[in-house]
Amino acid sequence: MEIKTQTLPPSQRRTRPDDQQLGFGRIFTDHMLVMPFDAKRGWHDPEVRPYAPFSLDPAAMVLHYGQAIFEGLKAYRGRDDGIYLFRPLANLERMNRSAVRMCMPTLPVDTVFAGLKALLKVDGDWVPSADHGASLYIRPTMVATEAGLGVRPAQEYLFYVILSPVGAYYPEGFNPVKIYVTDKYVRAVPGGVGEAKTAGNYAASIMAAVEAQQAGYTQVLWLDAKERRLVEEVGTMNIFFVFKDRIVTPPLSGTILPGITRDSVLRLLADWDLPVEERSIAIDEVFAANERGELQEVFGTGTAAVISPVGSLHYRGQDCQINQGKIGELALKLFNELTAIQYGRKADPYGWVIRL
Repeated sequence: MEIKTQTLPPSQRRTRPDDQQLGFGRIFTDHMLVMPFDAKRGWHDPEVRPYAPFSLDPAAMVLHYGQAIFEGLKAYRGRDDGIYLFRPLANLERMNRSAVRMCMPTLPVDTVFAGLKALLKVDGDWVPSADHGASLYIRPTMVATEAGLGVRPAQEYLFYVILSPVGAYYPEGFNPVKIYVTDKYVRAVPGGVGEAKTAGNYAASIMAAVEAQQAGYTQVLWLDAKERRLVEEVGTMNIFFVFKDRIVTPPLSGTILPGITRDSVLRLLADWDLPVEERSIAIDEVFAANERGELQEVFGTGTAAVISPVGSLHYRGQDCQINQGKIGELALKLFNELTAIQYGRKADPYGWVIRL
């Protein structure tokens, strides 16, 4: 499909903010990619056009039955001034898996990627400088737009991509965060939609996150729904535990989002000949190992933060300080390795990076 482009004249474009004052997810670029779907024509008329509000019918099915999925990836400014994308096709493939689970139409990946490149060509100046560790966050989204009541798959959808220049996701930046382990709430259940990146999963997590933040913690660590003792994931990250003789991360059991950064970390650890186990791990095992001095570090992985060291875990009134609350050696090594590849500072032996 041809990608149409409608751009704002220079006089109507926004002033790009200072790279050191970005925050996360509050500033958006001048344009977006939009592509509608209906049952007769399928996906059609992809267009890059000025960023603007949508008109949505009050009976749009996304507002009533929650058919909404999204992705998150980033564009980076290399020191050669090029724009680098990190594993964008993996994100689009994961979005299609989410679409299948939510009974939504799968996307034509080649067309979407061509549209994304066209959007970045128009708004490429918004990709922040590499000097401050900032990046351009890319948010592909699909929602059901058909007007109608009744629980069934919609017949009309809208796919769109918006861009947001961002700094660090957490206020702490690349510093250890405090995590609250909850057994009061659960994020996902076996047979549910935990492995899909669908809006409802995040809505369901907000109450626990708010309570954790009110208690002074950065994020929530979720346990399994059945026994409420097996570690699953943090609200915005997959999680890894580094013991003296092995590294453990929970398996992709259908309730955990299959993170692109998680997959990249597993590849790096394998190439570094570090023993990794993808297995169930109880929160009591984590605390007991820390008591014995066997837990060396804990870190989360995700697109937003890349690698996020965990300085402490709180569970049932007990605090578990990890590595004296300091950044772990492995977390730092992984962060440096991944960001060097993402920003084009280091050769990419995996074919993860696409330079535009």
